[in-house]
Amino acid sequence: MPISRRRFLAVASAAFAATTLPGRAWAKYDQERFPGFKVGLQSYSLRAFDVDKAIKTAGDLGCAHLEFFSGHFPLNSTPEQIAAMKQKMADQGMTIYGHGVNHFGSDHAKNEEIFKFAKAAGIKNLSADPTPDSFDSLDKLVDKYDIRIAIHNHGPSHRYNTALDVLNAVRDHDPRIGACADLGHFIRSGEDPVEVIRLLKGRVFGIHLKDFAEQKEKTKGVILGKGHLDVVGVFRALRQVDFPADGCLSLEYEENAANPVADIQECLAVASEACKTAAS
Repeated sequence: MPISRRRFLAVASAAFAATTLPGRAWAKYDQERFPGFKVGLQSYSLRAFDVDKAIKTAGDLGCAHLEFFSGHFPLNSTPEQIAAMKQKMADQGMTIYGHGVNHFGSDHAKNEEIFKFAKAAGIKNLSADPTPDSFDSLDKLVDKYDIRIAIHNHGPSHRYNTALDVLNAVRDHDPRIGACADLGHFIRSGEDPVEVIRLLKGRVFGIHLKDFAEQKEKTKGVILGKGHLDVVGVFRALRQVDFPADGCLSLEYEENAANPVADIQECLAVASEACKTAAS
């Protein structure tokens, strides 16, 4: 989706101005920037930064919501470390709204440890790569803890390659087991991300906003809208399928790990413009 330099600079300036917002002002800011949605950041985008720098950078970019990966928020964190992380985020007026991607297998006790971690951290959504023999365990755990499992697709050669692979996996299971649709990896799989969202209606609990240059296994990540992602269409589809207000909608930018901030800033500006267009 094209965005003018003037519009980009205006959105970018607004994002960095958000660093001065008190926590209670984030909600109004979110709605001005992304009407109808809470768009956050998957912290893997800032994987070269330590967790304190990652949180500060996300806040500077205007992202009040973080989906952590285990490199920033380990699953084996102690109760004291979990409490400290929650306080650190609260001090910035920011929220933890997801964690992943996490592995789940047939060992129910090991699976439950991840759910205990999420419950203690106040996390509602776990993006996941579950093995086929894990679902009986997951059915029990999502019911016990009321925490969603969102299957993350990883593109060609992965067991959850297409939207139908995900849909077939979750069809007969608890309605809180659904999809974290990585739109970039669906592009790599030759699928239309907008149609994927519509197909998974009612089971879409997470989105990784991501774009790739080509619809093939080996390709390069690009700024949103510069590859095969119809960014406006994505936000329209999310409205059509009633994406949950407490779902986990994250920008994930995997390129330029050592110095990603300007690229992430541009992606957020494109997403903001697309979200506003979709709402009009």
